[in-house]
Amino acid sequence: MWLTFAIVIGAIIAYSYDRIPLEISSIATVALLLILFQVAPLQDNQGNDLVTMRALLQGFSDPALITIMALLVVGQGLVQTGALNGPARVLIHAGKRFPQLIILACFVIVMAISAVLNNTPVVVIFIPILSALAERLGRKAAMVMMPLSFVAILGGNITKIGSSTNLLAIGAYEQTGGAAVGFFDFSVPGLVLALVGFLYIVLVAPRLLVDRESIANRLAGSGGKQFLFQIELASDNGMVGQKAIAGMFPGLKDLTVRMIERGHDKLLPPYDDITLQAGDIVLVAATRSVMTDLLNASPDLVSAAEGEEMDEKAGERRVIAEAVIAPASRLDGRTLSQTGFRAETGCSVLGVQRRSRMIRAALSQLRLEAGDVLLIMGSRNNVLSLRDNRDVLLMESSASDVPMREFAWRALAIFAGVVAVAALEILPIVVASLLGATLMMASRCLNVRQAGRAIDRRVFTIVGAALALGTAMQGTGGASWLAHTAITAMMGAPVWVILSGFFLLIALLTNVLSNNATAVLFTPIAVSIATELHVDPMAFLLAVIFGANCSFATPMSYQTNLLVMAPGHYRFSDFVRVGTPLIFVVWVAFTLFIPWYYGLF
Repeated sequence: MWLTFAIVIGAIIAYSYDRIPLEISSIATVALLLILFQVAPLQDNQGNDLVTMRALLQGFSDPALITIMALLVVGQGLVQTGALNGPARVLIHAGKRFPQLIILACFVIVMAISAVLNNTPVVVIFIPILSALAERLGRKAAMVMMPLSFVAILGGNITKIGSSTNLLAIGAYEQTGGAAVGFFDFSVPGLVLALVGFLYIVLVAPRLLVDRESIANRLAGSGGKQFLFQIELASDNGMVGQKAIAGMFPGLKDLTVRMIERGHDKLLPPYDDITLQAGDIVLVAATRSVMTDLLNASPDLVSAAEGEEMDEKAGERRVIAEAVIAPASRLDGRTLSQTGFRAETGCSVLGVQRRSRMIRAALSQLRLEAGDVLLIMGSRNNVLSLRDNRDVLLMESSASDVPMREFAWRALAIFAGVVAVAALEILPIVVASLLGATLMMASRCLNVRQAGRAIDRRVFTIVGAALALGTAMQGTGGASWLAHTAITAMMGAPVWVILSGFFLLIALLTNVLSNNATAVLFTPIAVSIATELHVDPMAFLLAVIFGANCSFATPMSYQTNLLVMAPGHYRFSDFVRVGTPLIFVVWVAFTLFIPWYYGLF
């Protein structure tokens, strides 16, 4: 038992030390447990092993872990097809004047839905929506992902079915002879704790969160760098006839119009009383992300810089990347049409970036220079083949897939089916999520490579290690020893003090053990304490339910924490720093409200 405790403490220290990758800490923890119980096996009176190698390793095949992996793939399918861009645009339009208010509204909606639905699918729904919303409103994903998980957990406290932990604890309570617990029997105390926690999440958590966006993502997004693009207005283009208002064209928001080429004339800013006409070539400057969104919304709007049409095959996966014109390149001094770049490489040039001076020429007429950055689009194979091209240097880290909008409805239908089937309990959530992941790939919403990238190995290893630690603590009796030692130490104190200490013990342990294991372990203890003290056992049952739901301080303590870990780019220490104070905030609220509510003061 003591050796197991030493491994638990060592694992927590290793997880908190950012220089050690989480994967190494997790695998080392499992390896130490395997060695411990292999060298010194723990056996019962009949000589049977109490903690087997299979039991320690079965966490890697745990249904909860498989569910998380499958849901990450389903979520990636929504991202790859841009299926949630429409809902995100509606929210963004509504929140332009009050961006913080629309994010808060999303949190309130999540908390309300989590009170009556499983938290996991609710968080899965809102991860891509809040991610897109945060990006468009200038917020970092790290500022909304962890709060999203936490508000879902708090919402699960409000009703009987808000969390699987609630149902397990209530089931164990009723098996011991306790009275049946109604659907809304603890909604008032649950709502009070949820509101107190919500205030912390809104007011304090943003000050503690750190943006850890990966370098690769920053490169892929091109930061604030602006490229030059040309838009050729055909007669059926919706922007034909638009008149400049205060120098800006309504159809070209977030773009800077550098020049309008009309026949042999070049119209330069400011654009007062200028009306766009068919045949105009509009030279605009914009960031890559802005133009990618424009390309997704109107694929025919952006013209290839070579002056040719971009032939797109239906269902063909396209990639956008950046490439630098190399010194002594044969492209130097030529226009793109003269180089035959597209015919040779199969890639279209969408835009050009040149830092040296302002460009006042249509891109099809621009003579390229060494050092210019080309924004190119093509199939993945064609783009990656530029590695061997001596004329350009491909920046592979900048490559990103273009969302396949034609498959958006498929992805939405699959996603809605997974959520509905899981929420209505037609199939277990693990089955529904695996089926959804399979359909996402089978329907070409994403390919196997993209699905593989969606699976986070940190989540996989950390869950397996956490469940192995829980198995070892239960098998050695460590969890029970901690519980009984703490309760014995508090005996003789006022009832409200015992209740408060009992809650805090569960709230801390649930971040090391799984919340479900904690609920099952402590419910019989709660009933025994209440019986010995001759008080209503409901207060102690709520200490188990609310305490086991305080899964804030570690990522492996709850499924939704693991789901937001990758999109938020979080480390283990981020959960410790932000989640631990929330545990104590909820503990104080529980200590002040529950004893008063049940007359235990």
